[in-house]
Amino acid sequence: MNAPTTELPVVVIGAGPIGLAAAAHLAERGLESVVLEAGHTTGAGVREWAHVRLFSPWGEVVDPAAEKLLAPTGWSKPDAGIHPSGGDWADLYLKPLADVLGDKVRTGARVTGVSRTGRDRIVDAEREAQPFVVHVEHADGREERLFARAVIDASGSWTIPSPAGGSGLPALGERAAAEKITYRVPDLKDPAVRARYAGKRTAVIGSGASAFTALAYLADLAKAEDGSGTKAVWILRRHISGSTFGGGTADQLPARGALGLAAKAAVDDGHADAVTGFRTEVIERDGDGRVVLVADDGRRLEPADEVIVLTGFRPDLSFLSEIRLGLDERLQAPIALAPLIDPNQHSCGTVYPHGHQELAHPEQGVYLVGMKSYGRAPTFLAMTGYEQVRSVVAAIAGDIESADRVELTLPETGVCGGAGLFDAPEAEQTGGGCCTPAPQLIQLGANAPAEDAAAGGCCGA
Repeated sequence: MNAPTTELPVVVIGAGPIGLAAAAHLAERGLESVVLEAGHTTGAGVREWAHVRLFSPWGEVVDPAAEKLLAPTGWSKPDAGIHPSGGDWADLYLKPLADVLGDKVRTGARVTGVSRTGRDRIVDAEREAQPFVVHVEHADGREERLFARAVIDASGSWTIPSPAGGSGLPALGERAAAEKITYRVPDLKDPAVRARYAGKRTAVIGSGASAFTALAYLADLAKAEDGSGTKAVWILRRHISGSTFGGGTADQLPARGALGLAAKAAVDDGHADAVTGFRTEVIERDGDGRVVLVADDGRRLEPADEVIVLTGFRPDLSFLSEIRLGLDERLQAPIALAPLIDPNQHSCGTVYPHGHQELAHPEQGVYLVGMKSYGRAPTFLAMTGYEQVRSVVAAIAGDIESADRVELTLPETGVCGGAGLFDAPEAEQTGGGCCTPAPQLIQLGANAPAEDAAAGGCCGA
């Protein structure tokens, strides 16, 4: 490998929204790129939740550089105010973008390792002068190595969902009960999937937007199958407060706020029972093969037919083991970025504008972007990733002035308090987080006003 490093392409890992946006920005600056996608199609991860509607509208999920690249083809952005489904996003935007990028995008190409050429992670000598080497395994079993001037890892975190276990580890018996558990929001429009949940008791574990969506879907199923016995049991590790259901009408993304209100309505209307302060430690099977959840405090729930675990995702760092990363010990996000997104401190959605500086690692020339940059933190939005790759690509191109000029205003969730701080009952009373007073406990029931779900707000707003 004799080519000067600057003549080599930038390798982008992942052909999802952020990876393809990175390739568009590289093309705009005249830099060569190779996009490696483990799935058999572009946007493979997005297509796995094709049935779920985004709470961001089209106006916020199309990258500006990608739009410019698409314009000569006659492509036009859908109505900016409409909220696409995952399938719409993949079919109407990601596929046309990948088509324009052409053979720069390689599907069925799984990255198995990244390193410096001729240098493992412990070798210092002339390390920065060596190009990156990327090992790839193709769908047909063929192995390949590529050399790169820089690596942008936009592989996301979709492939590693967090477990049901309240300690961050799989609950005892969780693997054995795998056929009764899903870690995705089910597509209840699919007849086979619908039959799996109709007339059944389903436990939903989680407290974010995905859990809200699942609860709303199951409530709709219960109403459509009136009298069938369809019922959800919502398992929360923390206690219910005004922040539990998100910002409601105070959320600057109305569709996101509506998800929380729909989850609250599912409980208020009797389609779901809420169980709070429950950290699952054991999953057992009863004599009928149903699932029994057992908490760390010994509480046992009534048997459930199915379990939906929506407790977040984790980044796959295994193929970066020879790269010197600087990651926060809690979030597994870049050290400089972690304090800006730490859910122990705030959940308002207001993230300080950040780019190549906050995303840099001790290993110069490698960047984690998109969902992967957030590690285990929630509240990531596509527009965040688009601004990340704009800045990172500018830095790779040597345009430091542009790379440093990071501008990003994110819509606030309408609630701020630090999700992690609310795990303990005393935190409900004493408050904490970045800026708001303690949230008040709310009463769930048929007569509880929906406005309760929007209590609080960010920084007193």
